[in-house]
Amino acid sequence: MKYLMLINAALDADGAPTGCSTPEDWMLFDKSLKEAGVYVGGDSLADFTTAATVRVGEHGERLVTDGPFAESREVLGGYFVIDVPDFDVALDWAARCPGSRDGGSIVVRPLAGYEG
Repeated sequence: MKYLMLINAALDADGAPTGCSTPEDWMLFDKSLKEAGVYVGGDSLADFTTAATVRVGEHGERLVTDGPFAESREVLGGYFVIDVPDFDVALDWAARCPGSRDGGSIVVRPLAGYEG
């Protein structure tokens, strides 16, 4: 079954990401996913200040606001899609992800996999 791992970085008081994960940590994690044969896809997201949120109002008008601007000190920084046997295995991979350290967190969600 496929699972989405959403990587949420913690931010300090100035809005800068916290943590000490290095690019090498991320490359090793990416390599371990691929070597285990569970990697489906994934990518880092650009700076959240370049994001926009879109909603459609009750009269069909497009409403666009800058950024995600969640009321928290976390920001979505990237994602992986993995294909593993069950939720527990997905949680194990999430715990190994560098983004789960130093105040960050990983949200794990199964993909619905609708058949068309």
